[in-house]
Amino acid sequence: MKLLELLTQTPSVPGREDRIRKVLLDYISEKQLFDEIRTDVMGSLIAVRKARPKPGSPPVPAKKVMLVAHMDQIGFLVRHIDDGGYLRVNPVGGFDARNLFARRVRVCTNGGDYIGIMNASGKPVHIASEAEKKKVPEVTEFFIDCGMTAEEARQKIQIGDMVVLDGPFAEIGNSVVSQCLDNRVGCWAQIRAIENLTHHNCEIHAVWSVQEEIGMRGAQPAAFGIDPDIGVACDTTLCCKTPGVPDEDRVSIAGDGVCLHVMDASMISDIGLVEDFERVARSAQIKCQRAILMRGGQDGAAVQRSRSGVRTICLACPIKYIHTVTEMSHKDDLESYHQLLTAWLAEV
Repeated sequence: MKLLELLTQTPSVPGREDRIRKVLLDYISEKQLFDEIRTDVMGSLIAVRKARPKPGSPPVPAKKVMLVAHMDQIGFLVRHIDDGGYLRVNPVGGFDARNLFARRVRVCTNGGDYIGIMNASGKPVHIASEAEKKKVPEVTEFFIDCGMTAEEARQKIQIGDMVVLDGPFAEIGNSVVSQCLDNRVGCWAQIRAIENLTHHNCEIHAVWSVQEEIGMRGAQPAAFGIDPDIGVACDTTLCCKTPGVPDEDRVSIAGDGVCLHVMDASMISDIGLVEDFERVARSAQIKCQRAILMRGGQDGAAVQRSRSGVRTICLACPIKYIHTVTEMSHKDDLESYHQLLTAWLAEV
């Protein structure tokens, strides 16, 4: 879990992915997992692993398989510093304002990181009216207090600096809890699958993409340049088998294995690939489950619609409390994720 912890504790929001890209680049370079590594114009990290057939096996044409996991996380960019030294921010990604009250945040600048507290404008509970207590503010109404004067803040912080929620990584029972498991889990699963592989006939193009949280902006140019035969998006999905949610809206079940996304709001997976992954899972006795997500999308949609079209599937890890600072993933689902991806890549 050390690698996953490192990934979740490295801040990188859309358009500011340089920190997480460096962590990923350093790791895959040190492990010598790939034959070629490059960064494209958008900032996506792309690594190529040539086919490694079993000794003595007959030559077969190598299919190009594109794996893609977005490395950005939801967060904010500083948009204004007022005369009281308070920061106003612009969201980059989808937040539920109910989860933002009294949050510790990290403001990331070229000169270093500063801890701040996020709160919403308004009166404390002691003096607020009943109507004021019930009001849920818009995300843009929240401000950040770094304990600085306006002069100090303007000297140290610039418009456009990124801000992330600040929460620790922890192992709780059979699960891990952290901020931005969406989608550092997908980034982690790609690496673990490549580490597991010994022989494979396909040519693997592993992409850690940028700006997925604001509209899948990095995956599309990456897919256009690679022109893959098959696309596999590695992401996360909702796990709502929790109190207060009807069973038909649960999407996935924690501990039942990695999800094969049949459909979400952005893409319908290639049913042949879904069935192929299920066949491999049965053969290798790896847990997996099907899921349909009624809202939300992922990078597979951009891959699927690239050039003249690509057969594409999305693998997704069930995550409870997604897009909060306490996202939770069952360890069985994490393990089945990279195990199934490894087993499938070995057979392509």
